[in-house]
Amino acid sequence: MARMRYRTMQTAGAEIFYRETVPEVADERPPILLLHGFPSSSHQYSGLMQRVGKAFRMIAPDYPGFGQTRDLSPPGGFVYSFENISRTIEEFIDKLGLERFVLYVFDFGAPVGFRIAARRPDLIAGIIVQNANAYEAGLSDAARHLVSMQKQDEAGLKELDGLLTLEGTKFQYFTGVVDPEAISPDGYTLDQGYLDLPGRKARMLELLLDYKSNVEAYPTWQEWFRRALPPAQILWGRNDPLFLEAGARAYLVDLPNAEFHLFDTGHFALEECLDTIAPLVAGFVNRLSRSVTV
Repeated sequence: MARMRYRTMQTAGAEIFYRETVPEVADERPPILLLHGFPSSSHQYSGLMQRVGKAFRMIAPDYPGFGQTRDLSPPGGFVYSFENISRTIEEFIDKLGLERFVLYVFDFGAPVGFRIAARRPDLIAGIIVQNANAYEAGLSDAARHLVSMQKQDEAGLKELDGLLTLEGTKFQYFTGVVDPEAISPDGYTLDQGYLDLPGRKARMLELLLDYKSNVEAYPTWQEWFRRALPPAQILWGRNDPLFLEAGARAYLVDLPNAEFHLFDTGHFALEECLDTIAPLVAGFVNRLSRSVTV
């Protein structure tokens, strides 16, 4: 098992909690920055970090408004948008002294991470994309409906509130899985515990209503893919009710040399397919530098 460290770092508006692995042997391979999704936090990567972290430095922060990260701004002082969260994580990257890393994105991790990549392409040694959408083709009808919602739409706000309940969280974890008994209750129970903290649901609503800004930014990210052609690995649960398999295949238009892997599972692919995904991640990062046995 990997050696884990649990740390905090203060940024302008938040005390960022992050978990980090300490590899057994220090070398020149780039670290892996893991950006989590909704409604989760860095804990979603715990299993992957334990499997792969003996060989790689892996860093997984909680965003402002998520997990163990503590907000330092006065009430109303931080607007919960994907742009602002990406700026905070970019500050975290700089304070940590990361000059180049492999970017692993899942779900909300794409709009946070790809904004940073488009601004700072020099940081990115490669990308691992796991059910993280960057193409309109990948939006299911449910996702398109979410994107269309407006703040003045009371019926729509009630629908979004439903996503923030335990039933909504379990929907994301269980829809599309092959073996429901493989899904530990620890993940969705912890996610819901964080969602139920004072003020958290209001912040999540702000972000969900801001999701349309990500769709508007898709062309910018796609242009970066085409221009930079970063080494890429696509990992996708093909039964995802929100982000369709077509969204995974769309990456191959702009990144034709990407490694591509589909899994017969849902949105949270690591929950059911960790044993398969972990060696794929290790192999991809190894191939970015030299061949090392993990």
